Amino acid sequence: MSNLSRRDFLKTTGAVAATAVVGTRKLSSTPLRLPIGLQLYSVRNLLPKDFDGTLHQLSAAGYKEVEAAGYFNKTAAEFRHAMDQAGLRCISAHHTLVQLRSQLDELIEFGHALGLEYIICSSSGGVHRDPSAKGDLTLDDWRYVAGEFNRIGEKLKSAGITFGMHNHVPEFAVENGVLVYDELLRLTDPKLVVFEMDCGWVTAAGHNPVDYLSKTPERFPLLHVKDMTREADGNSIPSSWAQASRTTAQSSAPPPGSNTTSSSKRSSSATP
Repeated sequence: MSNLSRRDFLKTTGAVAATAVVGTRKLSSTPLRLPIGLQLYSVRNLLPKDFDGTLHQLSAAGYKEVEAAGYFNKTAAEFRHAMDQAGLRCISAHHTLVQLRSQLDELIEFGHALGLEYIICSSSGGVHRDPSAKGDLTLDDWRYVAGEFNRIGEKLKSAGITFGMHNHVPEFAVENGVLVYDELLRLTDPKLVVFEMDCGWVTAAGHNPVDYLSKTPERFPLLHVKDMTREADGNSIPSSWAQASRTTAQSSAPPPGSNTTSSSKRSSSATP
């Protein structure tokens, strides 16, 4: 990578830990020996500058699996070729619920070309039961979203891809004594919908990821794990965002960071 030092690259991707495993063929979690991957959102500012070089640096750092968060204007063939050349497997991809509802057939075709195992809903995208509604989702809206998840999950399953949902903080809102995340777990069919629990955001919402993993570990084949920083107002944000806010007065988008995904099947890293 011509315009990026190895030190800066490792800082950006959160891959400093890779220096502790020099000489190993891949990063893995202990003691389960599950692969640790990286969500490409973590290097979203680097990929447009040097797509192939960034992927090769990830591979050199020890990552062998990645999760897509955008395709950077690449065709499926171009994206897959770049992965193959870097020795990486793209096993999962993030798309908003709006995209999944309007472009599902196209995304399935693209996913097949990449060899995806999972397609994950990154965000509800403000989808309400009433299309004209605005603002935060109500409990009824979330119940509608759960139905959409089942519908999408059924179509993806028939296409040979597993569907899942990723969380932020809103999924932990409580209405009339009902916790939204628990309701989503209850209303979605385990045969059609899995959960990619973002442990950082679960913790920021005041809950313990271990509680969910202990109750229904089979619902969580993927996890996102990242460091969080508690701000002066008591809210928690990804540590990489906090670091950038100390050096930048304003930013149009969250700075790069990394998340780690773990489960009974694999461990991987991601960021949103």
